[in-house]
Amino acid sequence: MIIKKFTAKTENEAISAAKKELGEGVVVMNVKNVKSKGFLSFLKPSQVEVTVALEEESEKYTAAVSAINSVIASSQNKDAEAVKNAPTAAAETVVKKESSAIEEKLDSLQSLLEQQLQKPEEEKEEKENKTQEEPREETETDKFMKLLHRTMLDNEVDEKYAGEIIDEIEQLNKPNLPFDYALANIYQKMILKFGKSDGITPAENGIKMVFFIGPTGVGKTTTIAKIASKFRVDEKKKVALLTADTYRIAAAEQLRTYANILEVPFRVIYTVEEIEKAMEDFKDYDYILVDTAGHSHQNNTQKENMSNFIHSVDDKVEKEVYLVVSATTKYRDLISIADSYKEMADYKLIFTKLDETTTLGNLLNLRLYTGASLSYVTYGQNVPDDIEDFNPQKTVKRLLGGKN
Repeated sequence: MIIKKFTAKTENEAISAAKKELGEGVVVMNVKNVKSKGFLSFLKPSQVEVTVALEEESEKYTAAVSAINSVIASSQNKDAEAVKNAPTAAAETVVKKESSAIEEKLDSLQSLLEQQLQKPEEEKEEKENKTQEEPREETETDKFMKLLHRTMLDNEVDEKYAGEIIDEIEQLNKPNLPFDYALANIYQKMILKFGKSDGITPAENGIKMVFFIGPTGVGKTTTIAKIASKFRVDEKKKVALLTADTYRIAAAEQLRTYANILEVPFRVIYTVEEIEKAMEDFKDYDYILVDTAGHSHQNNTQKENMSNFIHSVDDKVEKEVYLVVSATTKYRDLISIADSYKEMADYKLIFTKLDETTTLGNLLNLRLYTGASLSYVTYGQNVPDDIEDFNPQKTVKRLLGGKN
């Protein structure tokens, strides 16, 4: 049996539509008024829904018909018997009761059929309604947050950190606030994530040993010369320069040249004993700056030797260790470098070659990945110029699309 619903302005129009589609053999099963659906439905007149059935050669239909006929026949037999054995008034009452019972059973069957028909239609309507639902209107703040997120990605901030920052700000922001409020929040949040610049400070007592580590070609030697010049010329501090980079003669000679210009002691060291001798010889100085071999961070033998140098001064003098990396290095390589040198000692970060890149995302990436403080940034080869304390405000401004 085919059961289907047709809706029209009137019952006749609905039945006509049913006959046109299914044929003249349709049987009307139910008629009811229904409200219109959709936008402004309350302004539209109600319609008539007609449920029709069309007989087919099927077991379900045959069973249903048999059941109905059985109910009717049974009721009719009871009705006839009752009428035969009862007075006229009583017979009418019996007939009414039995007729009511038949109607109830037919209504029950009708409801069951309608439920089976209605369920897939309701599911279809729900799906259509969900499809027709209009998305929430995008606010100016939403658009602005997307712009900030895209700007951070363009500046090569890692997607993980950019997403976390945007999520944190969206949780803080209240609905319908202007986007400049969101900008102020994200600006402050990123500055807090960077933290304050944490450069070299004097020792509480005696000398401060400062080791500079990092891969080849990032500008460690030039950076040391810039820092030495700052202490020697600007702050009038007593500074000595050491180099443990015995692999590159040119690097040692370069640092020697800077030492001569600054008129500070310079020494090449090969062993732990020579570092201890230098500490004794320069015990009245403020700073001893130590250049290390700029070998590959994957060279385990050289890393072990460097670690021995760094820890040879433990419990003897105050020390600080600075990892010098280039802002032009890929973030994936920076992670490998940071992990490798973390095995030697805790360090602070110095970023070089900011003048050779247009994106500063790696500064934030490595800061958040390592948790290490940023101290200095360099942006050229000029000594003693082209170095400054890390400036979180300036950097965040760049990361959010501003200019220097």
